[in-house]
Amino acid sequence: MSFDKRILITGGAGFIGSHLIRLMVEKYPKYKIVNLDKLTYAGNLNNLDDIQDRANYTFVKADICSPEEIKTVFKEHDISDVIHLAAESHVDRSIEGPMEFVMTNVVGTVNLLQQAKDQWEGKEGNVFHHVSTDEVYGSLGSEGLFEETTAYDPRSPYSASKASSDHFVRAFYHTYGLKVKLSNCSNNYGSHQFPEKLIPLMINNIVHKKPLPIYGKGDNIRDWLWVVDHASAIETIFHKGAVGESYNVGGLNEWTNIDLVNYLCKLMDKKLGRKDGESASLIEFVTDRAGHDMRYAIDASKIEKELNWKPSVTFEEGLESTVDWYLKNQKWIDNVTSGDYLDYYTNMYEDR
Repeated sequence: MSFDKRILITGGAGFIGSHLIRLMVEKYPKYKIVNLDKLTYAGNLNNLDDIQDRANYTFVKADICSPEEIKTVFKEHDISDVIHLAAESHVDRSIEGPMEFVMTNVVGTVNLLQQAKDQWEGKEGNVFHHVSTDEVYGSLGSEGLFEETTAYDPRSPYSASKASSDHFVRAFYHTYGLKVKLSNCSNNYGSHQFPEKLIPLMINNIVHKKPLPIYGKGDNIRDWLWVVDHASAIETIFHKGAVGESYNVGGLNEWTNIDLVNYLCKLMDKKLGRKDGESASLIEFVTDRAGHDMRYAIDASKIEKELNWKPSVTFEEGLESTVDWYLKNQKWIDNVTSGDYLDYYTNMYEDR
């Protein structure tokens, strides 16, 4: 079968990646979608059970840090484009051990860029879309928004590694003429998210009546983006975004952690038939995380004005659909976590 494009999507077995894979496979039958994933703890091919037999989908287990493996993937599948999502993403783990983040997020990205440059030399129309985070911008005060022109000011080993990868992507554009596009997103939430992150962890702890740990006073503020909308934004930028440009992708809403968890508790009490306030009684305030950024907020006006993209749901709508999915798929959570691992994150989560 002849394909119009042969797109390598890295990290496709993960949370955001699996949603993007599904969108691209279903929407573009004339594209061959190659899902490359190392299958670390957060990668789960069961996320893609519904499309694994599609004629335009292929999975390859490989390490983006291996030049030999990536070169083989490029050649065997004649890769025409890359959408790069594979990354180590847990801030607390980056504080405990930064080298793994340097290797995957920096060295792995440069390896992909180098292979793309080498394999696409003399060709036209190839695109390398790099997916990054708003954490590269640092922390905001009570006012203002992250814009594409905001100076980078990473505060953790994780965000520093992502900032470095962003800089390398731009360097390959300016130095070698590699056709790149970049996007920096706010907090994602939705189905199939590993329960080390705030929302799925809180949902799971509420179900099992475990403590709900809140860092500090819970007044850290985040902008939340439904993962289905993020996948749509990536697809839009890949097809319509200008080469060499960056686009911020946000959910256009801000919540303090404590307000979000209180709202989630009320929703869960209703869904589980519990008394109002029963889940909120599980909230416990814990020692704040080192270098905990106070506020993230995205200015997504550029992608709306230039590419006509904006979120399709409110946070309340997206959160209810997310809760419904986790309540219906408790077996999924049981399958992706071990007892020891989940207990470890009972008092440690990512509000990003």
